[in-house]
Amino acid sequence: MVRLYTNDLSIGYGERLIVKNLSVEVPDKKITTIIGPNGCGKSTLLKAITRIISHQSGTVLLDGKDISKESTKILARKMAILPQTPENASGLTVGELVSYGRFPYQKGFGRLTKKDIEVIDWALEVTGTMEFKFLSVDSLSGGQRQRVWIAMSLAQETEIIFLDEPTTYLDMAHQLEVLELLQKLNEEQERTIVMVLHDLNQAARFADYIIALKEGEIVKAGVCEEVITRHVLKEVFHIDAEIGRDPRTMKPMCITYNLLKGESTNEKNTVTLYSAVSASY
Repeated sequence: MVRLYTNDLSIGYGERLIVKNLSVEVPDKKITTIIGPNGCGKSTLLKAITRIISHQSGTVLLDGKDISKESTKILARKMAILPQTPENASGLTVGELVSYGRFPYQKGFGRLTKKDIEVIDWALEVTGTMEFKFLSVDSLSGGQRQRVWIAMSLAQETEIIFLDEPTTYLDMAHQLEVLELLQKLNEEQERTIVMVLHDLNQAARFADYIIALKEGEIVKAGVCEEVITRHVLKEVFHIDAEIGRDPRTMKPMCITYNLLKGESTNEKNTVTLYSAVSASY
């Protein structure tokens, strides 16, 4: 089943197109990851689908309706997004930050109702952050803050959650903590999760569906076995990869790789490749 999809979507900044005539479907109640080199349009695509930025042409449809014609509050009840660099929450307590997720349901002066408080506490419990409710967000570790931001997204009570590189700047243990939480939300509550990840092995391990982008276009979209292949990684990341199987999940994983020889590359791509296949186990 597909509730969210795009038709011939083009997105750009000024006269420069980043995403070109892209048509993509997001499987409902599944985890979808978007992979690709830096600058290929991953974050831009997420922002356009969630209406943070406007698109130049094409449509984004949710439940058969063009999101550009939906009211902000109605759309915020259907989808939540955690950006790559969340806004500064300095001076707020954890409970206050999570309460912002109730904005789409508030009326009048925006006072929290009994239902709002119940949902906030539920979101804190689910993410394991209830013990931080009255602490300053500034006092938390990176992994704890990321879980709090996810709690705020959950407080919106949306069925679709978008996350732009949710593991950035986190150590290996906290990366797994966040990804396992998202997996739990998907499995136990059937939340549709869409996230951008740089680590290919994390993408393969946690995703049901992967979209590989290059220069604003889809190179391959499908289940992990269809996307994490030598051919696709060669085209997308300019690498010669050895693909094996994760002995715990039996999903494909990139064991090692080399830059393709005899073809030019640049420092930006080299950095991208390093981060894309960094170990996560």
